[in-house]
Amino acid sequence: MVSTNAQNQPAETAAQGRSTRDDWLKLALQTLIRDGIDRVKIQIMAKQLNVSRSSFYWFFESPQDLYEQMLDHWLAKNTGPIIQRALRPAQTISEAILNVFECWVNEDLFDPHLDVAVRLWARRAPTVLQVVASADQQRLDALTDMFARHNFSQEDALVRARVLYFTQIGQYTLDIREDMMVRISRTRAYLQAFSGQEPTDKELARFETLAFAFASAQ
Repeated sequence: MVSTNAQNQPAETAAQGRSTRDDWLKLALQTLIRDGIDRVKIQIMAKQLNVSRSSFYWFFESPQDLYEQMLDHWLAKNTGPIIQRALRPAQTISEAILNVFECWVNEDLFDPHLDVAVRLWARRAPTVLQVVASADQQRLDALTDMFARHNFSQEDALVRARVLYFTQIGQYTLDIREDMMVRISRTRAYLQAFSGQEPTDKELARFETLAFAFASAQ
């Protein structure tokens, strides 16, 4: 919503014209990742964008409005793709898990740096923590349902979903970095650990091709 004050200040129209909502949102997310939520300040970002401080209010009603849109972006960016891939039809549980693995090898589908930054923010903000907890539950529910569709009991599906999800989120939180070749070499073992079943060479080859395609594009 455009503020009344901004509408009544022609000089600010020129300043607003040099930035967009996406400029502010992108910078806010980059700042959150790099420096934390304390540096997501209107005055600091306005200086970086080379616009007036009041131009912020052409695009956001308040700092809280910006925070909510940052969280909306995070949810769409990092939760949506996991759920979508967990729901994708698959002939075997290995194929289903590999669909989800696409999120771990393609940052266009899941941004680990943003995920960690939002979790750090959540430690200091109860309302953000509620959003994060809800997102985690949605992701876990989708993964649990994925295992259940492949004939795992409800309890077994729940535990396997938690092991799969917590393993990957834990790796991001610990900032464990591995060469793509190393990661791919362990795919079979991870699939066996998560599902208790042996993947086919065809399934592994397909995922390897996708993973290296994603890596070369980033």
